[in-house]
Amino acid sequence: MFKRIFDLCVGMLVLILVLPLLAVLALAIRLRLGAPVFFRQERPGKNGEPFEMVKFRTMLDLCDAEGRPMPDDQRMTG
Repeated sequence: MFKRIFDLCVGMLVLILVLPLLAVLALAIRLRLGAPVFFRQERPGKNGEPFEMVKFRTMLDLCDAEGRPMPDDQRMTG
């Protein structure tokens, strides 16, 4: 029980300390890439149960009218 309380307190403290940085990051993404700031995707989780993954959006959507990537698209895949 003590470990659970300790983990929650440390997690909340870290969240409070990192929150200003996350707010600045969200503002920078909003100004540079526009809305939405977050990328959401459903993924399989424990025992195959789906969950919604949320992360900051970092890639541009450079596509032509037909949905094909633009020739100067600088995304790299590995």
